[in-house]
Amino acid sequence: MGSAKKTTGAARKARIEEMRRAEQARERRNRILIIATSAVVVAGLVAGAVVLVQSQSDDSTAADGKGKGHFVTGSDGVRTWQGTLGRNHVVKTVSYPMEPPVGGDHNQVWMNCNGDVYTKALNNMNAVHSLEHGAVWVTYTSAAKKADVDALAAKVKKTPYTLMSPDDKQKDPIVLSAWGHQRTVTGAKDPNVDKFFEKFVQGQQTPEPGAACTGGLGQ
Repeated sequence: MGSAKKTTGAARKARIEEMRRAEQARERRNRILIIATSAVVVAGLVAGAVVLVQSQSDDSTAADGKGKGHFVTGSDGVRTWQGTLGRNHVVKTVSYPMEPPVGGDHNQVWMNCNGDVYTKALNNMNAVHSLEHGAVWVTYTSAAKKADVDALAAKVKKTPYTLMSPDDKQKDPIVLSAWGHQRTVTGAKDPNVDKFFEKFVQGQQTPEPGAACTGGLGQ
């Protein structure tokens, strides 16, 4: 009788141990499942957030390119843009409300502007990034006199944080642009050229003062 009780007790203990092991195994599986599910949910939230941010960036790009604003001309002849100029880095093409542009969303790579003179028209989105770094951009059309183009090119080459390029889409023969500011000049000897350079090369309008004008894109 005593032996039977011992056998029954041992069997019960074995079953309990087996049930305990099974329960522990179940708990481990549940923990793994919870962790895996959580990881999937987090990954989904992150991916959704990235898509949302990209979508918002794209939307803001389009809005900035077609945004409201206008130039106000000061007594010194400098036109100042009254309106918001976006500063997002984007890959899609931005349609700027002025030519040449004086700011707005732009490509993440700037045009080299360490006194660089380009002989071909630039991608506005790269040049705008140079303006953000405090550069003055000299542009000219085929109507500009060769002597003026050569003299302005010589000035640009010896002036850090400047660049120059042709732009036949602009209205006037010679235009000087900085972030948020622009003016036309009559030629290389126009005293307003020096005034504009002195005020706007790394001027107070610069969104990113001291940012590089080398190590970007060249032609």
